[in-house]
Amino acid sequence: MNTKTTFAFFVQSALSFGIALTGMGVGIAYLPVNAWMRAFLGLGLLYTVTSAFTLAKVIRDQQETASVVQRVDQARLDRILTEHDPFRAPSG
Repeated sequence: MNTKTTFAFFVQSALSFGIALTGMGVGIAYLPVNAWMRAFLGLGLLYTVTSAFTLAKVIRDQQETASVVQRVDQARLDRILTEHDPFRAPSG
């Protein structure tokens, strides 16, 4: 199972991320609060973004690992099925 995202989906995702990040950055910059509160909110936004990237990477890694395990299991099953001869006399 080879799933590949389309270029249009990639562009849509990148634009959505950029617009959301820019909007939040501008919103934080123009808040009527002091610099310390803006800095705190900016760091919170940065932490949220990096956490989201980390979570996405961990989920992708788990899916890739599961995919590899499934392919190995399928290869083992295929080998067993090709080696099996239902008409062979039982030995013993």
